[in-house]
Amino acid sequence: MTVMAERTSQTSQMSVEEFERIAEFAAKETEDAVRFEFINGRIGVKKVPDGDHNTILNWLTRRCMQSRPDLDLYQGQGLRVQRYREGRARPDAALVPEAHFAGHGEWADPDGVLLVVEVTSYDSDTDRRDRKEKPLAYGAAGIPFYLLIDRDDCTVTVYSDPDPEVGYHNSRREAFGAQVPLPEPLGIELDTEKLKQFVD
Repeated sequence: MTVMAERTSQTSQMSVEEFERIAEFAAKETEDAVRFEFINGRIGVKKVPDGDHNTILNWLTRRCMQSRPDLDLYQGQGLRVQRYREGRARPDAALVPEAHFAGHGEWADPDGVLLVVEVTSYDSDTDRRDRKEKPLAYGAAGIPFYLLIDRDDCTVTVYSDPDPEVGYHNSRREAFGAQVPLPEPLGIELDTEKLKQFVD
């Protein structure tokens, strides 16, 4: 199945450089109370994760470390995404070779990122951000896999086969409780039964 993310025909609110200055200032002033992203030429605000959100990421970190101790799961690393790296996204997690982001700044190039992860938050723009904009942005950046853990409908979706025009060509969606394999070369299998405990 081809996964096509909606494109918005809108004018950019500002340049990437202006966004980075705003995001840097906000991080200092708000002590990370909110996080900013810049996708499709527009600023988005990402809420600080709740306890269940963080617990899901810790669960995923343990699964990855058990299966692939040669990889690191970074939380909160900013990435230059979209075509021509004109967007700025802060995925909940990025799976990379060990120490891959050492020496990188706040916004790293996505080359070498194997998988990005988003866990939905209970806010008004989750649908637009995590289910529509992020697949397009991550696929356009050439990131091989996008894992969406959706707490609204209790599903896990693995997006694969990135394409700069449509995001990802393929997706596989499973309900919480299913065995979800992360394809080769990742070679990680997720038993998602535990995720049922971390939804409201």
